[in-house]
Amino acid sequence: MANTSTILMSDHRVSAIPSVECGESLFDLRKVPALALDHRQADDTGAYAHLRIGLVDRLLTAQALLPPGLRLLIVEGYRPVALQEHYFARCAARLRDANPAWTEEFVYVQASRSLAPLSVAPHVCGAAVDITLLNADTGEMDMGTPVNAGPEESDGACYTHAPGISPRIRANRDLLGRVMSTAGFVNYPTEWWHWSHGDKYWALVTGAHAAHYGPVEWSPS
Repeated sequence: MANTSTILMSDHRVSAIPSVECGESLFDLRKVPALALDHRQADDTGAYAHLRIGLVDRLLTAQALLPPGLRLLIVEGYRPVALQEHYFARCAARLRDANPAWTEEFVYVQASRSLAPLSVAPHVCGAAVDITLLNADTGEMDMGTPVNAGPEESDGACYTHAPGISPRIRANRDLLGRVMSTAGFVNYPTEWWHWSHGDKYWALVTGAHAAHYGPVEWSPS
């Protein structure tokens, strides 16, 4: 099992993992009332609300492990290829403009802290979910940063094990981590909210020989 404390999506060890597509279909999470779906990343086609069907049971398993009154809140699942490319290019452009002395290679690496390069991106495989915790009484729980907060804007607090966050926030993140890990997901250490299963990063972390899921085309019904 790899130590992912410093392994970014841009690392050659991630891209070197082969993909052996299993052919599993995308499933609409809106058909699973037990799972709470947030709309902040909603798109007109509903792509964001889909995941490979094998991940759906894992999410239900994770949720069942939570204390009474708490639920998972799903922010984004599948992301079309064109949207992933747009997000990565926009992030890289912002970093390039703010740091004109950086090389293109370094811009690429730094951008990969927040957005995965297309060749390894778990969201385009339907294999990743951005997720947080929901309290039935008080709403979305405090995890220290908003979902999708970048390292620059959060001063690094978006890192799952960032130093300096409060004990309460640490406990919330640890709880999310326990239930998601038990259900077979792995975390991307620069983003406390990002969890995946069956993609290249998951394969590297778990020692699997290949990813189960490759990029999948989105075709709304």
